[in-house]
Amino acid sequence: MKRRTFVLGTMMGVAMGTLAFQAQAADYPRKQIELIVPYSAGGGTDLVARAFADAANKNLPKAIGVVNRTGGGGAVGLTAIAKARPNGYTVGMGTAEITMLPHMGLASFTADEFTAVAQLNADPSAITVSADAPWQTLDEFIAYAKENPGKVRIGNSGTGAIWHLAAEALAKKTEVSFNNVPFEGANPAVTALLGGHIEAVSVSPAEVSSFVQAGQLRMLGVMADERVKAFPDVPTLKEEGIDLSIGTWRGIVLPNDVPEDIQQALQAATKQAADDPAFQDQLQKMNLNFAYLDAADFQAKIEHDNAFFGELMSELGMAK
Repeated sequence: MKRRTFVLGTMMGVAMGTLAFQAQAADYPRKQIELIVPYSAGGGTDLVARAFADAANKNLPKAIGVVNRTGGGGAVGLTAIAKARPNGYTVGMGTAEITMLPHMGLASFTADEFTAVAQLNADPSAITVSADAPWQTLDEFIAYAKENPGKVRIGNSGTGAIWHLAAEALAKKTEVSFNNVPFEGANPAVTALLGGHIEAVSVSPAEVSSFVQAGQLRMLGVMADERVKAFPDVPTLKEEGIDLSIGTWRGIVLPNDVPEDIQQALQAATKQAADDPAFQDQLQKMNLNFAYLDAADFQAKIEHDNAFFGELMSELGMAK
């Protein structure tokens, strides 16, 4: 069928947004769109994806279905996105690991194999321990790690994933040695912490928030430039004298070579979902930070972070 390209006009409300979407790709989508999440259910990436799908499905003629494809610190799912048929029926929840895993030799894709649609979220790493752990502060935690090299087990969302890199960067900055334990996503790592199988996790505040609020876990510090609004009493690492700020981003990405009219249709549908107050409220309730970037700005961020993490991983001795 001959491609039809239309320019996205300004959307005013749900009705006009829907009309703009329909005008851009009148025959798309004709079937369900698969949204691949490269991590397990219950983690931050999965939560953003499902909140987005709920919002987008209010206006799409065919629903978005969320599929978790775990493994390899995100490599399995991200590879499936990059290598999918470029027809618009497989989209992905891209994460910072797009710009990290290739530098470690842990993925068959490269960062330039993805086309950005829109960023939806960005969150920092946080060091969290059990509420009954002996460390009340980050200083006490680091001091113990220095005295006991390799004894402190820190759970992450997979080898080469952002939370693994965050723990490695903290170890380098503070001259300590952690025992990094990979899981297939943040949620299993947090479960292991709750079960006493590890001493800490380096996942995002959102991924431990309910357990911190319930008094089961204790957050010691966040790797951000400013304190997290939901946890105003938790200091940043910079406040503790550790110059480190690392976090992830999450957004909708496509394999390259998706027709331009379908890209524009997805951009319109994603913007409409992102503007939905219910979507933003849902992220806030889960303590996930809403951070929207359009396609051009998100693509620029991917390119920037690809260079940044490549350099950082070389400094940490993690690059291949």
